[in-house]
Amino acid sequence: MCYQGPKFSAVTRRNTMRKFFLSLVLLSLPLSTSAFAQQQPQQRSGTAEEQAACSRDVQRHCRAVIDQGDFTILACLQQNRPKISAACDQVLKSHGQ
Repeated sequence: MCYQGPKFSAVTRRNTMRKFFLSLVLLSLPLSTSAFAQQQPQQRSGTAEEQAACSRDVQRHCRAVIDQGDFTILACLQQNRPKISAACDQVLKSHGQ
């Protein structure tokens, strides 16, 4: 009789495969998310002066939507028009907003 190696039940093999698959997924997550972040640099519209004029207003009135992009921030600033600073209001006006 020849040795055929250890015999594993179907349940043991399934559990081993699940653990192996889960390990692969968990190990690949940090790599894929950091690679995606490097591919998508955060760019903002406007000059440095325009950004400086509105940054405090964005932090004060639009903090909840700050990660949703420039158009969402612009809409938020427009909704809060009576509350924003004169400098930021002038930036919006200079861009036809």
